[in-house]
Amino acid sequence: MVFSCIPFLYFFLPITLIVYYLSPRKLKNLALTVASLIFFAWGEPKYVFILLISSAIDYSAGIVLDIYRDNKKIRIAALLTSLLMNLGLLSLFKYSGFFIDTVNSIFGSSFKAPGLEMIGISFFTFQTMSYTIDMYMGNIKVQKNPLDFLCYISMFPQIVAGPIVRYEDVQNDISKRSLSLSKAGEGVGDFIKGLSKKVLLANNIGLLWDEIKLSEISELSVVSAWLGIIAFSFQIYYDFSGYSDMAVGLGKMLGFTFPKNFDHPYTSKSISEFWRRWHITLGTWFRMYVYIPLGGNRKGKTRTIINLLVVWSLTGFWHGASWNFILWGLYFGILIILERFVVPNVIEKIPKLLRVVYTYVLVLFGWVLFEFESLKNAWAYFCAMFGANRIFIDAQSIYRLRIYAVMLIVCFVFSTAAYSYVMQRIRSTKKLAACVSISAPLVQMALLIICTAYLVNNVYNPFLYFRF
Repeated sequence: MVFSCIPFLYFFLPITLIVYYLSPRKLKNLALTVASLIFFAWGEPKYVFILLISSAIDYSAGIVLDIYRDNKKIRIAALLTSLLMNLGLLSLFKYSGFFIDTVNSIFGSSFKAPGLEMIGISFFTFQTMSYTIDMYMGNIKVQKNPLDFLCYISMFPQIVAGPIVRYEDVQNDISKRSLSLSKAGEGVGDFIKGLSKKVLLANNIGLLWDEIKLSEISELSVVSAWLGIIAFSFQIYYDFSGYSDMAVGLGKMLGFTFPKNFDHPYTSKSISEFWRRWHITLGTWFRMYVYIPLGGNRKGKTRTIINLLVVWSLTGFWHGASWNFILWGLYFGILIILERFVVPNVIEKIPKLLRVVYTYVLVLFGWVLFEFESLKNAWAYFCAMFGANRIFIDAQSIYRLRIYAVMLIVCFVFSTAAYSYVMQRIRSTKKLAACVSISAPLVQMALLIICTAYLVNNVYNPFLYFRF
């Protein structure tokens, strides 16, 4: 994929930034839009026209919603046109194979799946839907300039893997934004931080998970099984949060402020808190456009529980067209329901550290469901974690612990707020703050060089969330 390729990082991106900065203010959106379409075409050339058609329909829907403010029937028709188009695209490119396979398994038929796949479809359809829904609700003003609207939809930093940027988040930046050296510097720092998370942490700890996942599950020891899913938890966190940091950093370089997508989720003290810290923009989207319209928690306990189950089943299905993702979503929905209505007082009485451990362990169980599309394999892995193979620790486990101990410790430390706390304390001291301001660019340059070396020499560089 584009973003993991050396040519993009070291050729396309610098040229894009140079052209963008040299363009007059009135032409910056045009420069950004052209660059974004080239970016998308680089990865999915045959689907650029789908992006353009989707944008045209949603732009037109917004214009109709603005013109016919007092005509409810026309407004509903415009909204439904946008929603049906976006959900239709999502169903065709992401879920058609799942639906056909389900029909075949139930009725014994042999329909062939179309085999369509469009990277980033989940992200940009949610963005465009948020625009028309917010227009219908009267939360935003219409975007009358088609180029500016296309610029918002196609913006390359976040089109492939988020964060999900609602129009309301950037509507002022789209029409008028300021570029400054300090903001661009912050953006470079965020970008390098994200790249380092992805290349130095996610890729390296991911090697441990790949090794264990490819092993025979029935031969895994308890220690190896737990090591594996812990490694995966760090891999997916640093993979996705790393990409989000890169997107936020690129946004700052371009003059935009994208929303934060992660906030040290593995330090959460409850499952509810975990989902306020993990993939924040997705949680916000489902809360605003599904949970609240369904009634939220305003219509009694039973209705609230139903609403939560609906939202979490859709959250799981959004992540992938497979039953394991639906069960994964329902698993977290049920845990949140239990925390809210069954054991709220019990959880609050538990010491904070134990609450963090309890939350992290439950999240690990969820990652097993998430990673194994085969429910049979997921169950076998659960069994291995709890000793069904009658092997607690073996030579392989000891070897893996010795080889990956440092990497696991580093991943753990940077998943907490410890680094931010230390840096905050350092910056509160003038002399140390001056040293940091001088050394920070050097550290960033060193990290960029190290990441470059890894990317050049290492063929293992998956982006896990591109598939969503």
